[in-house]
Amino acid sequence: MIGIFKQKSPGNIFLLLIFGLLVKLPLFMYSKNIASTELDGELFESLIEWLPAENAFYAALLAFFLLYIQSLMINHLVNEYRMTPRPHYLPAMAYLLITSLMPEWTQLSAPLLASTFVIAMFIKLFGLYNTASAKQQVFNIGLLAGLSSYIYFPSASFVLCILVGLMILKPFRLNEIILFLFGCLTPYYFHAVYLFLTDNLSLDNFLPSLDVRVPIMKSSFWLAASTLLLTIPFLLGGYFIQLNLGKMLIQVRKNWSIMLLYLLLAFFVPFVNSNQSFHAWVLLMAPFSAFHASAYFFQKRHLISYILFYITLGYVFYIQYGTPTWH
Repeated sequence: MIGIFKQKSPGNIFLLLIFGLLVKLPLFMYSKNIASTELDGELFESLIEWLPAENAFYAALLAFFLLYIQSLMINHLVNEYRMTPRPHYLPAMAYLLITSLMPEWTQLSAPLLASTFVIAMFIKLFGLYNTASAKQQVFNIGLLAGLSSYIYFPSASFVLCILVGLMILKPFRLNEIILFLFGCLTPYYFHAVYLFLTDNLSLDNFLPSLDVRVPIMKSSFWLAASTLLLTIPFLLGGYFIQLNLGKMLIQVRKNWSIMLLYLLLAFFVPFVNSNQSFHAWVLLMAPFSAFHASAYFFQKRHLISYILFYITLGYVFYIQYGTPTWH
């Protein structure tokens, strides 16, 4: 399986779809109706209202579509900006695999939908390195950031990462920073106009609630095992990236630095408006998959890669079909 996805072949897009259906099958077998919560943004609430009352199948179908598209997006990010010596489909495979380690990371949720916009932000950000005039792209990145915050407000934290990324990739230009912030505020401006025209403009209706606290997580063997299977390939991937960093272009080194910052910031997002679910942690999976793919790609001892992959795959199948975790 690793050998197949290690190659750049158009047929791998179809194989990736088959692989995704295999590891995400319980999403359809044990589908549940999805309802919005008080922590979800207004755009996600509108999406849930648009779906039928008995929305289990539609929610599962939409969740799978988002996961599959996101896997191709993160794969495009790694390949397009040459973060590895040659293109492959390992990031997409890794994304579909590691998002199957927890049931919440596969279900339709506001963080999952917001993750699509967040990944798109970083794709556009990495494309700024060789762009002389980036005003339009910078504004669009800000617009994506604003929209993602209307889906899941804590994702607005990535604004900080984008600001740092702009300073890393390009010389500091105050007008670009201002344009980015204008892009972030554009959805809020139109929302304020709508509230004003409907005579509902108030701070309570306009500003989302903000609460920072430690999320409550129930410890279990399955949580420990999933964390271990996330951490080991990540550390291996980070080691191999560091080992090969001297052979990479300056742009690629900067991209990996931003990717690490993306991961670190995503780790703190669940602490904003936290609850007892693991849905918010899905925002971590995109940068994690890039490091996981590097663990498989740079590993010269193929046996170790196969062992890591098949242990993770076997564990995913076991918790999905052999335990009540997904039921």
